[in-house]
Amino acid sequence: MNETDSVPQLGQIVHILQGREKGQYAVVIKIVDDRYVMLADGEKRKYDRPKKKNRHHIEFMDYISSEVRSSLLETGRVTNGKLRFAIAKFINEVVTDLKKGDQHDGERRCN
Repeated sequence: MNETDSVPQLGQIVHILQGREKGQYAVVIKIVDDRYVMLADGEKRKYDRPKKKNRHHIEFMDYISSEVRSSLLETGRVTNGKLRFAIAKFINEVVTDLKKGDQHDGERRCN
């Protein structure tokens, strides 16, 4: 999926391509406008202090967390635990299935 022609959705997992958090995964918790989205991961970036990120600096994954999406649509909030769970589930289901040498190395943090 190309980041320029994709439309972000609530609960969608993204791979951060530029900035301090490069190489990490996060969840779209708010769509600001056609250029920016708000991201959180439940650990460093809590729901209460999300990161405003340019859409050109992230890669949208073909994975939307139904738990996070439904929670955001119903209550307007999501717990940090749900964000962590969604990213861990994505990593276990999708990233570990990718072959070695692919773009994603399966690690969540680059610390």
